[in-house]
Amino acid sequence: MPKSKRDRPVTLSKTKKKGRGHKESIVNSIRQAVENYSSIYVFSFENMRNLKFKEFREKLKSTSRFFLGSNKVMQIAIGRSVADEIRPGLRKVSKLLHGDTGLCFTNLPKEEVQRLFNEYEEYDFARTGSTAVEKVELKEGPLDQFTHEMEPFLRKQGMPVRLNKGVVELVSDFVVCEEGTPLSPESARILRLLGIKMATFRLHLVCRWSPDEFDLYKEGLDDSDVESS
Repeated sequence: MPKSKRDRPVTLSKTKKKGRGHKESIVNSIRQAVENYSSIYVFSFENMRNLKFKEFREKLKSTSRFFLGSNKVMQIAIGRSVADEIRPGLRKVSKLLHGDTGLCFTNLPKEEVQRLFNEYEEYDFARTGSTAVEKVELKEGPLDQFTHEMEPFLRKQGMPVRLNKGVVELVSDFVVCEEGTPLSPESARILRLLGIKMATFRLHLVCRWSPDEFDLYKEGLDDSDVESS
């Protein structure tokens, strides 16, 4: 008789959530980085792509270190007020850690950091829920880019297609997506099949801290937005 799944042993290391020990390790790593690097940046990101970000991080690993994760944990690590900031002025950095943000510790000159972040741009296929940046419409007629085996799959995505002498054919015009509207799962799949990349992964500098100065890069912010006791 086969064993019940309830009787099978479960390895706790595979199921246990990251707890206090993991958070303490991150806090300690961040505090050590404060000592090891000459400046700290808060950066924000849009359309994050983990593989692309890993490649960017690898290029700078000899001079820089990045932290992404819980904003609250990063804030605790550097301090959120005059009373608990581990270096003067880091409370300002802490206050800007909200939303899609991370920390970059680096020994690079600030002009080089600004150039690297400002020039960075990677295009990728948009995911479900992303906002379409343009209208994509397919006209009635043959779709030579698709093989006949794909006709059933295209029909499942809502496309009005048929096979005509072994060629996939649209029987009427079809709008894949409208500019400014969220992409449905079907629209995202069709855009991928068409090779249309609508998502742009970008990194934006928010601020820079060093022992001697503090710079704000994000438009619409000034010192009053980051001062706290």
